[in-house]
Amino acid sequence: MPKAGFISLGCPKNLVDSEVMMGILARNGYEFTPRPEEAEILVVNTCSFIESAQQESVEAILEMAEYKKFGAAKKLIVAGCLVERFRDEIKQQIPEVDAVIGTGEVESVLAAVRGESFSSDNDVAPDYLYHDLTPRLLTTPRHAAYLKIAEGCDHPCSFCIIPQLRGKFRSRRLESVAKEAERMADAGVRELTLIGQDTTSYGEDLGLRDGLPLLLDRLSDVEALQWVRVLYVYPNRVTQRLLDTIAARPRLAKYLDMPLQHASRGVLARMKRGSSGDAFLKLLARIRRTIDGVALRTSFIVGYPGETESDFRELCDFVRAAKFDWMGVFAYSDVETAASHALSNKVDPALIAERREKLMSIQKSISAANLRRFVGRRMTALVEGPSKENDLVWDARLETMAPEIDGKVLLTDIETPQGTARPGDIVEIEIEKSHDYDLAARVIEILETQREAPNASMLASAPAMRIGTGAALRVLA
Repeated sequence: MPKAGFISLGCPKNLVDSEVMMGILARNGYEFTPRPEEAEILVVNTCSFIESAQQESVEAILEMAEYKKFGAAKKLIVAGCLVERFRDEIKQQIPEVDAVIGTGEVESVLAAVRGESFSSDNDVAPDYLYHDLTPRLLTTPRHAAYLKIAEGCDHPCSFCIIPQLRGKFRSRRLESVAKEAERMADAGVRELTLIGQDTTSYGEDLGLRDGLPLLLDRLSDVEALQWVRVLYVYPNRVTQRLLDTIAARPRLAKYLDMPLQHASRGVLARMKRGSSGDAFLKLLARIRRTIDGVALRTSFIVGYPGETESDFRELCDFVRAAKFDWMGVFAYSDVETAASHALSNKVDPALIAERREKLMSIQKSISAANLRRFVGRRMTALVEGPSKENDLVWDARLETMAPEIDGKVLLTDIETPQGTARPGDIVEIEIEKSHDYDLAARVIEILETQREAPNASMLASAPAMRIGTGAALRVLA
C-alpha cells in the first residue's frame, strides 16, 4: 500500500480529526512515514481560526505541493477548517491539491485518497461526530491522549468563527466517550485531556443535566488512568456541582482552563460574552475555595475593536488580582466573516502588539512568583521523556500542568534506586529550582512504571518532524 504523511495544524481538536483520518487509512492497510519526500499521499489538516493560522496552513500546503514535483507524492489532500472557508479557492488556486475535506467530511478521507467522489457542500453546516467504534491512531506520546467529547459551538462570540467552521454544538454519547477512554487506558494512556469547543455544555443537547460532572464521575472510575483533565470551560457555565466533582475525585486533575477573553465589561459586551472582571474574580475565589490547590489557566484577546486605554488598564489590573497559574494572550485577528469585522474603532496593530507584550510581562512575573513556592517540595509528576530543547534534561509535568500549553518540570536526574525513570512513569520528584514558567527537579522515586499494554493496537509512535512553516508533521514511525 502507498505510504501517507500527515501534517496537523492548530488545536488538539484538529489533531483528533487527524488521528481519526489516520485510523481510517490504517484500517485499510495504509502505512505512514515521517518523511514527506517518501510519502505518496500527503494530507494537510489545516487551521484558519485566526489570520496567522490561516497563513501557516497555506504555507504548509504550498510546501507539501513541492513534493508532488520533486518527491514521491502522487496525491495531496487538504482537510480541516481552511476548507470550510476557502473550499473553492483552494481547488482553483492550488492545482496540485487533488481533494479537499471539510471538518464534516473526515470519514471521506479514504475516498479522497482513492480518487473516488464523495459529497462535499460548503452550504451545509458540518455535523460529523466520531464515536468509540471509529478507528483512530494516537499521535501523542503513549501515556497521554486527547479525548474529544463534543464538537461545534452555539455561543455568539463576535470574534469567533468556530460555528461557521465546526457547526452547531453536539455532544458524543456518554457511554461512547467512556468506552473510548477505557480502551485508551487499556492501551497504556495515563492522562486523558477532555476537549471540545465548550466542554461545560456537554450533554445539554442530549437532555443531560450536569452532563460534564456526570461524565467526569464516570471517567474517574477508570482505574488505569492517573489524571483526567478538562480544557475549554465556559465561565458562565461553571456550576458548583462541576467544582465539587473535581474536588472530590482523586483522578480528576485539579486544573481548569477557562478562557475569559477580557475583563472590561464594555469589551466583553462587544464580544457578546457578557460578565465583568468583578464577577470573574468572585468565580475564581469560589473555584479556589472548592478545589484545594487548583491550577487555573485562561486566555485573553487584546486589541479588540473599541478597546480603550482604560479597558486595557482594567484588564492589566484584573490579571494582577487574579494571579492565574497559566495564561495566553492573543492579538485580535480581524477575520472577515466574524461579526467583529464590522465593528468600528479598530486598534492599530503596533499598539495591539505592545499591549500583548505588556500583559504577558505582567503574567511572567506572576508565574515566576507562583512557581517559587514549589522549591524544596516533593511532588508527584508524570515523566514525558527527553527534552526537545535541551539534551541534558528530561521533561515531566505536574498535575497542574497541561500538555503542550503550560510550563513543565525539567528533570536534571532520572536515576533512582529502582532504576532509570522512563516516559510514562509516575515519579516522586524534589523541586530544586524555579524559572519564569518551568521548574527544575530530580527524581527521588519511581512510584509506578509505565506498564506494558495488552491492547496497544490503537497507539502509534509519532515523532514530530519540523518543516519550513514550523508546523509539526505528526505521523506514525
